[in-house]
Amino acid sequence: MAKPMTKTQLVAALAEEMDSDKKSAGAALDAICGLITKEVSGGGAVTLPGVGKIYCRERPERMVRNPATGEQFKKEADKVVKMTIAKALKDSVNG
Repeated sequence: MAKPMTKTQLVAALAEEMDSDKKSAGAALDAICGLITKEVSGGGAVTLPGVGKIYCRERPERMVRNPATGEQFKKEADKVVKMTIAKALKDSVNG
């Protein structure tokens, strides 16, 4: 398995795709990440065309078990960020 792309590598690739400098590409990436964070943390969802949908889902209160001790305890309800991958991306990876 290949190593994941770092932010520096992503900014460099984005700058090359946009025919721009790394500073503006980095600012664009930071702005997009900030917008996604703001929208999802507010309970909304963001769809990235061709990539997928990022959204927040609430998990109900439930019983969980500590694997080290076997002790069971109640975990409070919480929220978790999920991502559904777009069919176009799945097909490009598998096809």
